[in-house]
Amino acid sequence: MSIRRYIFDEPKNVRRVVRGLIAACVILFGLDAVLHRHVDHPWEAFFGFYALYGFVACVLLVLLAKEMRRLVMREENYYQEGLEKNPPPKERDAHDV
Repeated sequence: MSIRRYIFDEPKNVRRVVRGLIAACVILFGLDAVLHRHVDHPWEAFFGFYALYGFVACVLLVLLAKEMRRLVMREENYYQEGLEKNPPPKERDAHDV
């Protein structure tokens, strides 16, 4: 029996995807200088505003998630403690009735 390989098990495929994403970001950032945008707010007219806005929003989400982890984190054996105090009922066989 052979082990199934997936497309991203190969490091070269991961590099291709990362390079493709970087290329797309560079192209879109460059198009920001060329294309005319109809903006609603004056700060939207700054060059690279949406790239900077997206980057800052992503970083803030990661930092917020790290802080939320402290709030919702439980001990490693959190669920086992409840089972030790209240073990699940034994399954009954047909002849136990």
